[in-house]
Amino acid sequence: MRKSHLTLSQIIILLGIQRSKYYSWVKRTGMPNKHNGNQPKQNWLTPYEVQAILDFARSYIGSHQYYLQDGYRRIAYNGIDANKFACSPTSVYRVLSKAGLLTKWKQQVNSRKGKGFIQPQQPHQEWHTDIKYVNYQGSFLFFIGVMDGYSRYIVHHELRIFMTEYDVEIVIQKALEKYPDKKPKLISDNGGQYISKDFESYMKEVELQHVKTSPSYPQANGKIERFHKSLSEECLRTTSMINLEDAREQIAKYVDHYNNRRPHSSLFYLKPVDFLTGDVDKLLKERQEKIDKASIERKKYWENQNSVA
Repeated sequence: MRKSHLTLSQIIILLGIQRSKYYSWVKRTGMPNKHNGNQPKQNWLTPYEVQAILDFARSYIGSHQYYLQDGYRRIAYNGIDANKFACSPTSVYRVLSKAGLLTKWKQQVNSRKGKGFIQPQQPHQEWHTDIKYVNYQGSFLFFIGVMDGYSRYIVHHELRIFMTEYDVEIVIQKALEKYPDKKPKLISDNGGQYISKDFESYMKEVELQHVKTSPSYPQANGKIERFHKSLSEECLRTTSMINLEDAREQIAKYVDHYNNRRPHSSLFYLKPVDFLTGDVDKLLKERQEKIDKASIERKKYWENQNSVA
């Protein structure tokens, strides 16, 4: 440039190339030319990271009862939180897909009907309750649960033989006894148990506001309805129930998994217990720091590989 008295911009124009092309050449100065070959990029996963993802995924699949429903995103965030690796879910997807370790996902159609309630801003502002039929030896048992609307945490549940308003009141009362200083708004559908005079009297006795969803529209109580779907797909359809005690044990085991170990897609892939008792911002910051640190280490790795080549 000094001898030609031309600026860099003028030289690039004379060469007829883009500025990005020029700077990519500068960046590759000293590297051997690989005709039509893939040039290593600094955001590529290192071989060690790829192996860590595969090892964690295989270990997860081998020891995890519900892995078929978890998918690559939960594997990714569980791996980050367990300090096994730190990369995006899409990178984990590519590694698992190449290794044939992915499961198929069903497409879901989201209804546009209704907007639901204004979302709570902290735990125990709203509780959702509902009853689910559980097929048991040609008859039915009844899963009655109470879910915190902010964290999706199952505050209390019971598998009962009957589903009267008395059964519902017992479950709600035990949930309140776990958090005696809380007075959440209770949201339910219009089932006979929830609109009875006895239940109305109970609500007044425990001083809870009771909000009922729109008639013939159970989606308005969608958070606990969605839990019921997960319970069916991930537990009830894959579990053999020998007797009533075993049925209660199997369901309690799944609820514990759902509350404390299963990353929730609506909670930034944190667990319900994290939103109930944890510092969400701190947990998300720690996760991002792991990803950023891994990105820096990845960049150093490929720079070293390029310098050796």
